[in-house]
Amino acid sequence: MRVTLWGTRGSIPAPGPETNRYGGNTSCVEIRGPNDTLLVLDAGSGIRRLGATLPSSLQRVDLLLTHLHLDHIQGLGFFAPLRVHGCEVHIWGPASATYSLRERLSRYLSPPLFPVFIRDLKSTLILHPVAVDEFEIGEFKISSAPVIHYDPTLGFRITTTDATVTYLPDHEPALGSGDLEMSEEWTSGYSLAEGADLLIHDAQYTKEEYQDRVGWGHSSIPDAYNFATMTDVKHLVPFHHDPGHSDSDLDRFFGQQLRTRKYPFLVTPGAEGMTFDLG
Repeated sequence: MRVTLWGTRGSIPAPGPETNRYGGNTSCVEIRGPNDTLLVLDAGSGIRRLGATLPSSLQRVDLLLTHLHLDHIQGLGFFAPLRVHGCEVHIWGPASATYSLRERLSRYLSPPLFPVFIRDLKSTLILHPVAVDEFEIGEFKISSAPVIHYDPTLGFRITTTDATVTYLPDHEPALGSGDLEMSEEWTSGYSLAEGADLLIHDAQYTKEEYQDRVGWGHSSIPDAYNFATMTDVKHLVPFHHDPGHSDSDLDRFFGQQLRTRKYPFLVTPGAEGMTFDLG
């Protein structure tokens, strides 16, 4: 399994010289399976660059949306496969008791927010609302479950015969406990992350920033590390960096965190263009 990061920023794109190394595009991750099945996780602004690398002969792509906040779907209308006749674009996104997945996506993919209606896209668009589900796409086995974040939000566990990736880009595991001292069964996202080879996890705030943002749906950097420890993962990729944090800020924050204690897993702060080969 090969995992490539195309967008690692949270909340709003933050391009500029101070964010060049970690990247300014919002959430998007590409996963390729051993049989070359393609998964795309979230459709933040990073999805435009990913789409530009895909061949026009592509027959199918599967896009897994954790939720429908704008920073996770703002690149969707610029995803090249949506403009290709004959390409099947499967979108798997959070189910809702009020509006269908198509109705909610249509609020963005329609005027005045976007010039093209969802019904006018050239690709064959197939929508799959999911909640607590297990399903297969090619060689991938995928588990989804709701996690703590505003509005219906999913986390994903993606497994092949020899590797597991967990994707929790918007997640507040400490909400309700303050310091992640709850039991495993009461910790949001635990079953999705347990024992994963690679955990891509929200790390938007410093410990100090989080105190004024409890309940906003995001994790502090220390809580992300503590969650990775609790779930016994092998490799943590802190993700969804705050748009106000420069490259030098992130270097300092992550360096300070690694100096607080020794962790039983690898840590690689997420940066655009990084690739991880698993298995």
